[in-house]
Amino acid sequence: MSLVSDLTSSRELLANLTRREVKGKYKRTALGQLWSLVNPLAQMVIFTAVFSFILRMQPAPGDPSGLDVFALWLLCALLPWAFFTNVVNGGMGSIVGNENLIKKVAFPRVTLPVSNALSVGFTWSLEMLVLLVALVVAGAAAWMWVPAVVVAMVVLLAFALGVSLMLSIANVYFRDTQHFVGILLQAWFYATPIVYPVSLVAEQSEKIGPLFGSVTLLDLYRLNPMERFSEVFRNLLYDNRWPSLESSLMCLGWAVLSLGVGAYVFRRHQTKLAEAL
Repeated sequence: MSLVSDLTSSRELLANLTRREVKGKYKRTALGQLWSLVNPLAQMVIFTAVFSFILRMQPAPGDPSGLDVFALWLLCALLPWAFFTNVVNGGMGSIVGNENLIKKVAFPRVTLPVSNALSVGFTWSLEMLVLLVALVVAGAAAWMWVPAVVVAMVVLLAFALGVSLMLSIANVYFRDTQHFVGILLQAWFYATPIVYPVSLVAEQSEKIGPLFGSVTLLDLYRLNPMERFSEVFRNLLYDNRWPSLESSLMCLGWAVLSLGVGAYVFRRHQTKLAEAL
């Protein structure tokens, strides 16, 4: 049976697990769901202080929106990145974290990482709604691009879910996976133009010249899937224009590849999880 069939046949279980994840994440906290807004806002304040006021990072104004607010420019890429990392980290530990349940009850295992992704997606939607309001207040016509943003969010969800499916299996057999991934995500964050504009990389690439043949540093840099996703979200929300066809297709290609490979890996190993845990 395919993973899609598993999810279709266990819709009620998936809904209950997702609801449990949403309600349980901030259970017995004073702020509750507001913590989902506090965390990215705290990061925004820190990064804005360091990169805008201390290091004097000045991205180009939004084109054609004309926006020139570093904090909003930062959040347009920071929120998608935070969503990606939360889906990956939560999905990676979803199987190991439910070891007792898996050993005692027969149910589609794929509902665990998927419910995590959906619960994180719910929180992300609230964050993006607040960002949208802030952008409109600042003068951007971001509301016009909501349908395209929703599509981009679904594509990023597919990419993140595929990665989490692969890592959830890897973490069952190699418990060091979570530690390696933690280091990788730290490096990946700074290899993605979230706190700095990609123009800085382009400038360095021009100074260095071709690395081999006609391939430049910028060409290699742009193979980073999250670089493309950051560009797409900034184009739609901050610039208020369509992203390039190349970047849009690259994001879609990465999502299809990630979800396809992740589903294949998970399906091959899901029947052996109880024995492996």
